[in-house]
Amino acid sequence: MTAATSQGLSRREALRRSAARLSEGGIAEAAGDARFLILGLLGLETRDLLLDGQKILDADEAEKLDAALARRLSGEPVARILGAWEFWGLPFRLAPETLVPRPDTEILVEAALASVPDRNAPLRCLDLGTGSGCILVALLSELPHAAGIGLDRSEKALRTARHNALANGLGNRAAFAAADWCDPLRGRFDLVVSNPPYIARAVIQQLDRDVRQHDPLAALDGGPDGLDAYRRILAGVRSNGLLAPGGRLLFEIGYDQADPVRALARAAGFTDFGLKQDLAGHDRVLIFGLSSGHTDA
Repeated sequence: MTAATSQGLSRREALRRSAARLSEGGIAEAAGDARFLILGLLGLETRDLLLDGQKILDADEAEKLDAALARRLSGEPVARILGAWEFWGLPFRLAPETLVPRPDTEILVEAALASVPDRNAPLRCLDLGTGSGCILVALLSELPHAAGIGLDRSEKALRTARHNALANGLGNRAAFAAADWCDPLRGRFDLVVSNPPYIARAVIQQLDRDVRQHDPLAALDGGPDGLDAYRRILAGVRSNGLLAPGGRLLFEIGYDQADPVRALARAAGFTDFGLKQDLAGHDRVLIFGLSSGHTDA
């Protein structure tokens, strides 16, 4: 698409032509991607396309759209182009150091909320490898009296997470700190959640181009067998006594990792409280706790 392709087009015609160009370029979700780009770049709502679809793009809008289409055709994901994405119905700014929030991770939020007997209780939450902060912010949005801490090794990711907590009105209940998993932590938490890097190192180059070239390597690389982060977290949570009595530790996992992660958890002294699958029927979230009467001092 040349730099002037969108010049003089109406919003509706720009949407149609953008979808066609992306489809011709081999983009599988061309129509949806075109709509996301036009709405996000131009600051529009769907109703704007319906009610004012005949409005002509100005020169700046056309230039923005053409540049974004070129980036998408090069393989850059829509969320990276927009610099923001929605998760749990909430808006999240992204950074190169953060993953794009994915619908499958909402299963982790759902499972964590389902494990809470009383959502109005003053719970303490811990999000390990917080990235954009989407998991912690989503949890706090549903737990009105809870507070939480998000840890990450990346200062840039933490700045993004702090912005997202503030932008969603939860800055007074969310704190963020730099840490290598849970090494420096003490205290007890009712919910400990993590979507850690869990891709085996040798598999990373086989991932889709969108992920391989644009997601941060540190958020993907789970070591030689994909399980390094689980080992670190299980050991840290247990040795530091981070899980409160009756508390739950929840992991997002890869589709083939339920058995090995369960084995690691059992060896570390945790009790298995269940497995949740995603909408595609793949294993997605494991839930652990400490058995009754088996708590750390």
